[in-house]
Amino acid sequence: MNPANIRLDHLYADLNNSMQRLRQQHEPVRQSRKIVDNALLDGDAHYGINTGFGVLANQRISNDELATLQKNILLSHACGVGDPVPPEITRLMLQLKIHSLSLGYSGVSEKTFMQLLALEEQGVLPWVPSRGSVGASGDLAPLAHMCLPLIGRGEVWDDTLSSKVPAKAVLTAKGIEPISLKAKDGLALINGTQMMAAYGAFVLERTLVLQREADLLAAMSLEALQGSAAPFDERIHLIRPHHGQQVVASNIRKLLEGSEILASHRDCGKVQDPYSLRCVPQVHGASRDALDYARNCLETELNSVTDNPLVFEQGDILSGGNFHGQPLALAMDFAAIALAELASISERRTYLLLEGHDGLPKLLMHDTGVNSGFMIPQYTAAALVSENKILCHPASVDSIPTSLGQEDHVSMGSISAFKLLGVLRNVEWVLAVELLTSAQALDFRSSFSPGHGVALSHQALRKEIKHAVKDYEVRNDLAQCAEILRSGALLKAVENDLGPLG
Repeated sequence: MNPANIRLDHLYADLNNSMQRLRQQHEPVRQSRKIVDNALLDGDAHYGINTGFGVLANQRISNDELATLQKNILLSHACGVGDPVPPEITRLMLQLKIHSLSLGYSGVSEKTFMQLLALEEQGVLPWVPSRGSVGASGDLAPLAHMCLPLIGRGEVWDDTLSSKVPAKAVLTAKGIEPISLKAKDGLALINGTQMMAAYGAFVLERTLVLQREADLLAAMSLEALQGSAAPFDERIHLIRPHHGQQVVASNIRKLLEGSEILASHRDCGKVQDPYSLRCVPQVHGASRDALDYARNCLETELNSVTDNPLVFEQGDILSGGNFHGQPLALAMDFAAIALAELASISERRTYLLLEGHDGLPKLLMHDTGVNSGFMIPQYTAAALVSENKILCHPASVDSIPTSLGQEDHVSMGSISAFKLLGVLRNVEWVLAVELLTSAQALDFRSSFSPGHGVALSHQALRKEIKHAVKDYEVRNDLAQCAEILRSGALLKAVENDLGPLG
């Protein structure tokens, strides 16, 4: 296998480094192509090289029609519909396809491989309709659309990434000549899980920061609600040693260090906090463990070959099922559930912040009646949490046979991928609501300082968003909170001083 290992914690740097290296050296591509060229001379039938595809696998194709066969597979399979794959995910798709082909088990021609690299280097991003893959035989329709520009067909994003334009015109402007595909090229281009994997990688790379942000927001809400630090005592978690639970409890303890708020109500007589405060390690920790599983699955996929048939050094060309998306479908369904729970418990904490306990004004404003305060942001969070419950229905339990029954069990992993991105976006907004309301609530605790980590977070937000004393267009602040979370700026402000959270 190729020594360039793609990891989610360095996803974009690893892929960019791989692209740079492959422009200079891609010997495994040349070696695997020699095996395909030799196979064309042996007189035998080789699936997808000199035969039809899918249910047409038993139809032999003459040598003078091989180039037409490969062009036709792109044209016939490019029948996707719906909204386009977002440009940032399309770029991942393209890079992941190049990386997979570079491992030297696909037999793609060097000219076709270099054309893919040219598109990537010149920033030509294919315009790919998102719907049409059932997640077995890979992402056939989306990958066909992605690869049409190689032959001067299809569409690409314009320079502003706002609309599609004909690929031929963009290639001409950039001095890139369309190519003719050789035997095996078309099948190698469209077989694979690169669309599913790109969605999964995009979301799960983001969760590396988001799961720590969720812990930070929980600590902010805990301080604002004058909750107890006792549930985060290390001894509790040592006797139920789930890894994620222990990490979250440690993060909360670190964020609460030096809290005057906690000290001020240590003897208040309150026995227990609601679960959304008390059980943060157990809930956030379970989501972390599930996301760890999903990330491990995705990292394996990013460094795998999901083509068919596969070309091996000994000259064997073997048909198998590495294109089947079931591993990704299950992992992404699980990841969606894990992310949704981070939003679910966050919304409950927001609700508590609005109730007016322990000296906080109801709805987090003093002059309510004429003002609604922060009543409606909680509605928004509740709506998104409820939507996530629908999105978390697993796609991976469904299957509809295709290719006249030849492909009789499919993964629907593409649907898992789309749902996962939708859940992520909803979770980011729900956490933005908690960020805004917890900071508002902390303003009413100014007589005592919160833990150092919480104080850093509060101060960082207040540099961007001010305390609200009357009703206003809260949507603008929510949008800014969401962007602060997406950028990782809030977490960075805390970790630059406090050190990295787990």
